Amino acid sequence: MTQSPKPPQISHRQQLIMDQPWPRFSEPEMASRRASLEAVMMQHEISHLLVYGAGGQGTAIPWLTNWPVTQEAMCLVSPGERDALFIQYYNHTPLAQRVATSADVNWGGRSTIHTAIDLLVHRGGRGTSVGVIGPLPFAPFRALEETAGRVVDFNAAYAQLRLVKSEEEFDWFRIGAALSDLSIEALAWGLHPGLTEHQLIDLIERAYVPWGGKTGIHFVGTTSMASPSLCVPAQFPSNRVVEQGDVVFTEISASFREYSGQVLRSFTVDCEPTPLYRELHAAAEAGFKSIVAIAKPGSTPSDLVRAGQVIEEAGFTICDDLVHGYGGGYFQPVLGLPSRRTEPLPDLALEEGMMIVVQPNVVTHDRTAGVQTGECLRITATGPGGVHVCAPDGQRLGIIRTGKAIANCCIGEMGRTLFLTSSDMLAMVPLRTS
Repeated sequence: MTQSPKPPQISHRQQLIMDQPWPRFSEPEMASRRASLEAVMMQHEISHLLVYGAGGQGTAIPWLTNWPVTQEAMCLVSPGERDALFIQYYNHTPLAQRVATSADVNWGGRSTIHTAIDLLVHRGGRGTSVGVIGPLPFAPFRALEETAGRVVDFNAAYAQLRLVKSEEEFDWFRIGAALSDLSIEALAWGLHPGLTEHQLIDLIERAYVPWGGKTGIHFVGTTSMASPSLCVPAQFPSNRVVEQGDVVFTEISASFREYSGQVLRSFTVDCEPTPLYRELHAAAEAGFKSIVAIAKPGSTPSDLVRAGQVIEEAGFTICDDLVHGYGGGYFQPVLGLPSRRTEPLPDLALEEGMMIVVQPNVVTHDRTAGVQTGECLRITATGPGGVHVCAPDGQRLGIIRTGKAIANCCIGEMGRTLFLTSSDMLAMVPLRTS
């Protein structure tokens, strides 16, 4: 018996995005991205920019052009000029021309990098400063270096641009999250003894592929709770057969184009969790709730790490990142715990409009047993306690207590009133305008 595909829970606006033959962002959204990129180029005194992607990798190409990278693609960005997108395979150019409407699409010829360099020279780029975004291989780098006066790594500047998402991006994220949710529901529905891990992956993918989803991550792990030998999902499924008394844990990112949801869950198979797995899950849930409660504009990585230390206080540690930035790449913050530090804490406070993944993957210190718990989180100025009032630098000035989460807020009546809405309430707060 198979489960019929369930439609994702999305809004009418998001449905319109999915209904496009080849979904792409609006022209105003693309123009805004291009303008912000050119402004940063000016700040760094970059004359031209070469954006690279290959083999489905390189988030800047689709962000700038709407083209999901198939094989090698390069985009040349020059102030005052229309962007030029070079496609490696000639038979990929017809679709690219229909999708990447904000750029001129060209075949890369026998050598994509040399075709792009020819245009760079034509645009007066010889001997200038050229920035590079993406994993440009060594040989194309050297070819570019021989033409440009200076080649600059522009990846950090690009990542900074991507930290705060636009509303259109959040629409796409919501689709990715809804598709990821479908996969978890399908796994919970179809999981039973006798299936192999390969068949579990089939359950997961069949839930979102009919709706235009693509696999970002589908990690699955299976182990006996009585004698555990695996604490985190394996990056590749095996032919191991699921048995009663097992625990199955998974990390799934179903992607809508390059915009993914991410969800991490653990399931016991035809039995109740053992005392150890109850403790592991309780610690993971406590860590998740503690981090979510503190994740707001102005919170620092140190704040998030301290919130997550309830896991260590429970006698466990983690075997993955505690928190990481997400969306269009693996951006900061990337945080661990004192017992499993990943890297020095970044000097980066959270801002409204950022997106992070909270994933306290709790394991025993001997790394024999563990659970997966986590999901994406949008950083907003509202929370269960009300609306946080912050200064432009992120410093919290106070809180308007509402007793429930606020869905939206706006200022009206010529700046005299703040309107707040929830699922069942409209509130008005008088403002001082002088």
